[in-house]
Amino acid sequence: MSPLPPRPARPLGHHPGPRPTPPRRERAAVGGVEVLPFAVLIFVFGTLLLVNAWGVIDAKFAVTSASREATRTLAESSDAGPGDAAARRAAEDAIAAYGRDPGRLELSGPTGSLVRCGTVSYTATYPVPAIRIPVIGGFGRAFDVTSTHSSRVDALRSGLPGEATCGG
Repeated sequence: MSPLPPRPARPLGHHPGPRPTPPRRERAAVGGVEVLPFAVLIFVFGTLLLVNAWGVIDAKFAVTSASREATRTLAESSDAGPGDAAARRAAEDAIAAYGRDPGRLELSGPTGSLVRCGTVSYTATYPVPAIRIPVIGGFGRAFDVTSTHSSRVDALRSGLPGEATCGG
């Protein structure tokens, strides 16, 4: 009789069998847990940075509005003395409308003269804290936000002495 062909050691379609299991203490372990506290810190500091950046932008809007309102009020008044007092009140009202403390506003001016075709300006400055935490408040003084606004007095205004010399 002829010899039989040699048999393979295992059948060709057979699954190789179970792998050895890791020790029980390593099952379902999640790698990278130690990074979570750092991720939370980065999130918190990033949020604080955005809040502070928005505080600067909001302060810029507020001082721009304050200087604009002060200049407009003086340019529309008929006397420089009462007009300056009204302009300062208008600037404080504009700052208060933004939820800011009017006592911290520094308003310098007016520059220019209240005559027909003259130009008047005010400069408003407001301090911005170095760090501002929404519920607690601000700490430190990082820098001042400043805005200057100029306005031309109308050439055809009544109530002002002299003639218009706009040259145009």
